[in-house]
Amino acid sequence: MLLLPPRLSRRRAFQGAAAALVAFALLVWWLLSAGESSPRGRITFSTGVPSGVYQLYGEMLEKALARDLPDVSITLRNSEGSQQNLDRVVSGEADFTVATADAVAKYRRDGKPGADRLRGCARLYDDYVQLVVPKGSRVRSASDLRGMRVGVGQQGSGVRLIAERVLSAAGLDPQDDVKPVSAGIDTMPGLLQRGELDAFFWSGGLPTNAVQRLSERFPIRLVPLEDELVDRLHQEGEEATRYYRSAVVPADAYELAQDRLPVKTVAVANLLVTTDRADPDLTEGFTRTVIDSRDAVGHRVHPAQLVDLRTAIYTDPLPLHEGARRYYRSVKP
Repeated sequence: MLLLPPRLSRRRAFQGAAAALVAFALLVWWLLSAGESSPRGRITFSTGVPSGVYQLYGEMLEKALARDLPDVSITLRNSEGSQQNLDRVVSGEADFTVATADAVAKYRRDGKPGADRLRGCARLYDDYVQLVVPKGSRVRSASDLRGMRVGVGQQGSGVRLIAERVLSAAGLDPQDDVKPVSAGIDTMPGLLQRGELDAFFWSGGLPTNAVQRLSERFPIRLVPLEDELVDRLHQEGEEATRYYRSAVVPADAYELAQDRLPVKTVAVANLLVTTDRADPDLTEGFTRTVIDSRDAVGHRVHPAQLVDLRTAIYTDPLPLHEGARRYYRSVKP
């Protein structure tokens, strides 16, 4: 039996103990990493009116988030639309929401408290302005609405914001030259069908279920909003109006309401919005789910099919949230 000198024996024992300690540390690190949980907590997502695209999008997104972020409890909350959604996020009543770029720009321009805390996560799909009238209406352009009962969306909605701007661009005073009716997409179709409205404005993704269903039970028509109207919107000089662009409602969006013809209109982008208070890990996971669930959500919410990773990063007029920025870096080719 070979006996080692005491000093050498102690050295080897020390080296063995050190190696065991390193191995143990690596094991602990691996176990902790393997057991690392996804973000956890409770969040509120402010959507829109019950029969609008925001609400349906929120319901489908909720299912995807429950799968991807199982430790996060999600509550959906109806709203009147973009302007109220921004109020809720800034006040802390909601953590995430959807709002149109023009509504965000106006919110910041008006210097509302907390507006500087707003952050973007993703550019989503475009909203299309839809001016709906009975099929036999004499209205051929927005300027023909003078003296008529017009649904302009509810106070606090993005519809109200853009409807009033379109009316002004058409040379009409939104309060004096028409009879504005404060109502949402959940009630305006019924009011039009019963003859209690002559027309209504809606701004949403294509197709909007409420407009689709109305066209199936009552003859309606979409009124074109010509390119000159967009030019006049831009000439108003407000920073918010630069987010409007000329667009076309495809011929097959509402076949019964368009006689299978495309209809010119105005479009504006929707943004996924939060604030700088949102946890970066949670925001990164939320943004990832929004992009990854595009096809699954798009089966029910057709506008969601237009969410595109290549353009999602452009959340102007909002700076990107750090968590969203982290996500886009992780998928950068």
